[in-house]
Amino acid sequence: MASIRVSRVGEQIKKELSQLLQRELKDPRIGFVTVTAVEMTGDLQTAKVFISVLGNPEQKQASLEGLEKAKGFIRSEVGRRIQLRHIPEFVFVRDETLEHSEHISKLLRNVNDSKKDPS
Repeated sequence: MASIRVSRVGEQIKKELSQLLQRELKDPRIGFVTVTAVEMTGDLQTAKVFISVLGNPEQKQASLEGLEKAKGFIRSEVGRRIQLRHIPEFVFVRDETLEHSEHISKLLRNVNDSKKDPS
């Protein structure tokens, strides 16, 4: 029963964070950020928020810094919207899955190209 509630709260936080980042956060450092997943602790005290950020390494770092700076505002807004008794602490983590999959795809293309061109 508890795990169902944890996952349901995590999904609700993901939805609200996504809307907040797209529409209401005005920090110019925060670029194109997508919330890919939210992992909640069993006691709902901490939410690990996985984000995908587009751009060069400096832009990605600036986006993370902007999110860290806005953490208080984000936390209060999410808490107001989903009405939890205790608002979890957010820990923002870059999700590098997309970058890894692009790298693997590139390696596979190179292997396939080398098999086709035996010169």
